[in-house]
Amino acid sequence: MTTAVEPGHIEQVQIHFDDLDAMGVLHNGRYVLLLERALAAYWSERGWPFDPAVPHFADIFFVVREFAITYHLPITTVGPVDVHFWLDHIGTTSLVYGFRVLSADRSQLHAEGRRVQIKIDQTTLRPTPIGDDVREACTILLK
Repeated sequence: MTTAVEPGHIEQVQIHFDDLDAMGVLHNGRYVLLLERALAAYWSERGWPFDPAVPHFADIFFVVREFAITYHLPITTVGPVDVHFWLDHIGTTSLVYGFRVLSADRSQLHAEGRRVQIKIDQTTLRPTPIGDDVREACTILLK
C-alpha cells in the first residue's frame, strides 16, 4: 500500500527493543508515545522547547483531551518508522491532530488516529483561548 503524505509533516522516530511486548509486537500503548515523540521533535526544531523555564510561545500549556487510534498492521521489529501528522482543526481553545504511523519506506500503514489538545490556563486549569503566535505557527500543519 502506498500512502500519500501531504498535508502536514513526517517525523521519523525509532522503535526500541523495550517498546515490543512479550509477543514481539509494538505494545499498543507505545503508539501514543510515538506521536508524542514526533510532535516534540517537530516543535523543538522550530524553537518551541519543552522546557517550562524557556518557553518560545507565551501560551504553551496544553493538555490532551482525547486520543483515538485504529490499528491496521502490527509493528514487529525495531528501527525507524514514520509518523505523519497534521492539524484537522484549530479551534478557539483546541487543536485537533490527525496522524498515521507508517513504515519507514511509507509502504505500510500501521495505525491512524486523532489527538485533541486543549489550551488551559495554568492557574485555573480551565480552557483558555489559543494565542495568535501559536495559532500562526500551527497553520502550516492545517489540512
